[in-house]
Amino acid sequence: MWTKLGKKKWHSKLTATRTIAAGFLGIILAGTLLLMLPISSAEGSAADFLTALFTATSATCVTGLVVVDTYAGWSVFGKAVLLILIQIGGLGFMTIGVFVAVLMKKNIGLKERGILQESMNTLQIGGIVRLVKKITIGTFAIEGIGALLLSIRFIPQMGWTTGICNGIFHSISAFCNAGFDLMGREEAYSSLVSYSGDFLVNITVMLLIVIGGIGFLVWDDLQKKKFRFKEYLLHTKIVLVVTFFLIFGGAFFIYLFEKDSLMADMGIGETVLTSLFASVTARTAGFNTIDVGGMSTSSKLITIVLMFVGGSPGSTAGGIKTTTFAVMLIFVWANLRNSHGSNIFGRRLEEEEIRKASIVVTINLLLAVTAAIIVCGIQSLPMEDVLLEVFSAIGTVGMSTGITRELNAVSQSIIILLMYCGRIGSMTFALSFTERKRVAPVQLPAEKIIIG
Repeated sequence: MWTKLGKKKWHSKLTATRTIAAGFLGIILAGTLLLMLPISSAEGSAADFLTALFTATSATCVTGLVVVDTYAGWSVFGKAVLLILIQIGGLGFMTIGVFVAVLMKKNIGLKERGILQESMNTLQIGGIVRLVKKITIGTFAIEGIGALLLSIRFIPQMGWTTGICNGIFHSISAFCNAGFDLMGREEAYSSLVSYSGDFLVNITVMLLIVIGGIGFLVWDDLQKKKFRFKEYLLHTKIVLVVTFFLIFGGAFFIYLFEKDSLMADMGIGETVLTSLFASVTARTAGFNTIDVGGMSTSSKLITIVLMFVGGSPGSTAGGIKTTTFAVMLIFVWANLRNSHGSNIFGRRLEEEEIRKASIVVTINLLLAVTAAIIVCGIQSLPMEDVLLEVFSAIGTVGMSTGITRELNAVSQSIIILLMYCGRIGSMTFALSFTERKRVAPVQLPAEKIIIG
């Protein structure tokens, strides 16, 4: 039995990053137990622990990688559990918890506000509760509009009840950048391939993905300043510019590499739409309207780059984030030009931001490459497919060439860890073990080494 002193000491160790890491772990385990219930399985028999854990992790970490088809493998109850996990994972458990507390008129303490700031990657703690209310209400409104638009297409095909349910499920999945789908009714693991030429479905899903992936802070800035670009925060400017170039740049290269091969039978309109969708969804969403396994090596490489960068901070998306990517490019360019400081849009980046960006990039690369080496070492799978799989997992994307179902228990466990690290943030995961800083009273003598 704990003493009051013991409890106080334990709570003091539970810092913001550890709270986030522990919170997501708790949700994953709860989801795993629910998915292991016979009522969750379409066959009425309990799913094995690893399958349930993999699926719960993928849903909570809004990834979309699956070892069983979502439509065929899970019952209505199981699908509802997945949808709840996706919504919690997309918004963040702290955001939802604080919103519920606000509705119940409970006070939000300074500690909770600090965890919220860490969870949502906001620049300041002031006004964060008001931002949570705006985010939550805005999320439900956007998902509702998305569900309505998708239902217009699904109802004539599936009937009223099924069409509306599918509209809601895919809208939430798209906004949360989860990539889970119920299109196994037509063909298992087919995602949105049958809708490759459907402008309504494609445009709606793409808009939901982009809106969910640009970040809640950007929402707030755009809502306050409308179209006055010069007045935007530096963060917002970088996010919008990088997002624009990644989406259209990625679409251009995918179009270039696939127009005469995988998309050879499509008309020009469908080819452009499919290329754009492939670029948008690679930014951590995980849906696909073309066979990922059939893509050329060049397109797969472009997809891996897009997955590695991902969405923006404080969003439903994963990856190293657009701002991290931009900071590294700006820093390298500034040093190549021997500029004084790393400058962009009339502002100078702080050294702390550059340090954090380099840490995030290094940790993510190390995790992905190490995971790929281990999976290739224990299973005979094509290297490019394994690389796409591990970058898809750590970027919480969900795109796959189809090898997810071929992974053995060890490989699945590695992918589970990557999805978890990708959702809470690789740096958050590392800091949860080594957060307490130890400042040495004296520093060791410096010595130069040769670089490059």
